[in-house]
Amino acid sequence: MFYSFIRVVARVIVAIINGNSHYLNKEKLPEGNYIIVGPHRAWFDMIYFALAASPKPFSFMAKKELFKNPILRFILKHANAFPVNRTHPGPSAVKTPVKWLRKRDISLIMFPSGTRHSQEMKGGVALIAKLSGVPIVPTVYQGPLTFKQLFTRKSVTVAFGEPIYPDRKAKMTEEYQNDLLSQMETEFEKLDQQIDPSFKYVDVSNHSNKQG
Repeated sequence: MFYSFIRVVARVIVAIINGNSHYLNKEKLPEGNYIIVGPHRAWFDMIYFALAASPKPFSFMAKKELFKNPILRFILKHANAFPVNRTHPGPSAVKTPVKWLRKRDISLIMFPSGTRHSQEMKGGVALIAKLSGVPIVPTVYQGPLTFKQLFTRKSVTVAFGEPIYPDRKAKMTEEYQNDLLSQMETEFEKLDQQIDPSFKYVDVSNHSNKQG
């Protein structure tokens, strides 16, 4: 109930602030649970991913430091977030989402690169998908990269790619993991081309630091 309430609030806020959202290829979303993965380009792209795939509910990882604040902890937990130590993830970073994907009607949003300021692909999403037996849905966001830019009402587009189904019988070797990551990267590129072939992602934070 709380998640549904938060989603309604988020949809209203997004409509007021920007009101120029477009969601492509929603018909490609699989039945049942799945993992949405995408390059992390803005701190709010996760919100757009969840809105684009609505009414499906989602869980997500949040750094454990955020759970120290009791009010924020209450909000995060009821919004289906679970804490993760990003420096030393530990078994729970895999066990919790696998358990939820198997036993609850809830999907997962992950960013394989880990943070907005790293384009290095991580293998955690591949392992979670394999252990839980759910497909991976490559997804991209194109639009404003800062909260301030959202107010310009520049177009926001979220596009879903072809689902990737990990082989549950395959060993999670480095070669197999890299193959899955390569498939994700290929889909990201296809989706960026579909939305806007001229699109080039610029890390706003790093760009600002260099200018300063």
